[in-house]
Amino acid sequence: MPSGKEMRLRIRSIKNLAQVTKALETVSASKVRKAVQAVSATQPYAEKAWKVLVHLARQPGHAMLHPLLIQREQVKKILVIVISSDRGLAGSYNVNIVRHTLQRFHKSEKPVEYITVGRKGRDMLIRRGCKVMAEFSDIANVPTFADLSTVGRLAINSYLDGNVDEVYVAYTQFRNMIRQEPVIEKLLPMDIEVTGLTHGGMTTHPSTAVFLYEPDETGLLDEIIPRFTALQVYQAVLSAQASEHAARMVSMRNATDSARELGAILQMDYNKARQQAITSEMLDIAGGANALAESMAG
Repeated sequence: MPSGKEMRLRIRSIKNLAQVTKALETVSASKVRKAVQAVSATQPYAEKAWKVLVHLARQPGHAMLHPLLIQREQVKKILVIVISSDRGLAGSYNVNIVRHTLQRFHKSEKPVEYITVGRKGRDMLIRRGCKVMAEFSDIANVPTFADLSTVGRLAINSYLDGNVDEVYVAYTQFRNMIRQEPVIEKLLPMDIEVTGLTHGGMTTHPSTAVFLYEPDETGLLDEIIPRFTALQVYQAVLSAQASEHAARMVSMRNATDSARELGAILQMDYNKARQQAITSEMLDIAGGANALAESMAG
């Protein structure tokens, strides 16, 4: 059985650990709010851009206006952007998104390449023998659109150059502080439905507004489709970051509760051991006193 000093040191270590995990929980809660606010800030632009694209989709021959809208007859290679985190301590957050992605693509009959955002996803995919063509890490806590535009541009160029025929993004969609879901969405070729649709968590219906395009529809599409594709990647990263921080907050809360519970058990064991030691010492004193009294009486 450990000594009283060893038990005190262990109890102190557990209490210090609980303080650290509690601080991490508080920090993660603050980061969740910032990430959610960043996602909300992109919604107005995304909704307006999508309404324009939906309006164009109602025009005859819209699919031929831009190469990113053309469905290729034969899919020879697939590109998947996988968004994970750079750090751990987030429970099963990274494992879930990688498992969800591999369940969809690992046994695909077509070759699959990956672009990873986050070191954890990169490392897990490489360990499983997947081909990672590019990786991005050390993303800011609240990245700007410019910070992540390179990811979208790389996917677009790979598609336009004919290196890949379909592009998907796999990320964890933030629903609320408790619920985060791994999802996979198709980026390219962009599939614009004429009827109402749900995209990136927002529902949009065909607009009855009249649009005037300058200089022309093709010029507008050349500008808006690449930007909107990059925006989808940006929104996916922001949603994934919110999910990561929420998962870490819950994980740290559970760790704090476990540490406090373990500390209480250890404190109880220490009190019992100390009580037994005191009782034993009192019995020894009483025994010695009795022995002394008997010797003096004799």
